[in-house]
Amino acid sequence: MILLTGATGFIGRALYAHLTSQGLSVRVVVRTRIDEFPEDQVVMPVGPETNWEQALVSIDTVIHLAAHLHVMHANAEDERHFSEVNLQGTARLAESAATAGVRRFIFLSTVKVHGERTHGMAFSEQTPLRPQDAYARSKVEAEYELKRIGQASGMEVVIIRPPLVYGAGVKANFFQLLRLVKHRLPLPLGGIHNARSLIYLGNLVDAIGMCIKHPLAANESFLVSDGKDLSTIELVILMSQAMGMDARIFSVPLPLLRLVGKLLRRDAMVDRVVDSLQINSSHFRERLGWSPPMSVEDGIKATVKWYLDHL
Repeated sequence: MILLTGATGFIGRALYAHLTSQGLSVRVVVRTRIDEFPEDQVVMPVGPETNWEQALVSIDTVIHLAAHLHVMHANAEDERHFSEVNLQGTARLAESAATAGVRRFIFLSTVKVHGERTHGMAFSEQTPLRPQDAYARSKVEAEYELKRIGQASGMEVVIIRPPLVYGAGVKANFFQLLRLVKHRLPLPLGGIHNARSLIYLGNLVDAIGMCIKHPLAANESFLVSDGKDLSTIELVILMSQAMGMDARIFSVPLPLLRLVGKLLRRDAMVDRVVDSLQINSSHFRERLGWSPPMSVEDGIKATVKWYLDHL
């Protein structure tokens, strides 16, 4: 049986549907009882004092998605939650899982543990960990704790570091870009020449599913992506085409774009639009024999269809 935390989130809901469609038994951890899940759900927070004993009965694999999520301008309260949930809560669950005899612990980390941008060379699993904010630091520290616990107990640990995830239910910057394209607002992106790795939600849950039993996934860290990187302009063009319209793009000098972002206190958002962030996911593909079920083009089409259906 699988214990899934973060089951009500963007990735968690899709992963739950994927796993149960394959006939796997899943016990979900939720903060409040949810009618859409079956009776086998555990209502509890993820934190440094959580008692996991009953939740882990008969569990073979833990998939830990629950986290205090990244925010643009984290305050002291956010930083406290990053530590309590992402680090201490993860360590508490892993220690309890090891004590309960859980075979494998799968942890969803982030590409941000390597940094915020790339400069000509994609991140790989060998790239040093250089987190730039409190969220990423909490994930790095959680990874170290998991490896320590795994080595001490023999529990297999699998760490997955995805880039930006998109698909049905996506929020934040990707959703905002969909809105801008749909309203045919001219976008000042013509001077941007970047490349960013993405992963479609369906591809990510498929990759996580493969890590449950594959023997070569044990005690590995993986970067995963769709395998084809896009510039911001290419992303807007694909969105526009999926909506049956032409992209409306004009050029603004990049320094001016950054200056406007800084004046509007949207510099972090501008960075994500103009900078490159590429990953090399060949290790995961080659070691596990995996290929993404959906191309990036079809993933964008499916996401646009969801967006238009829910206007």
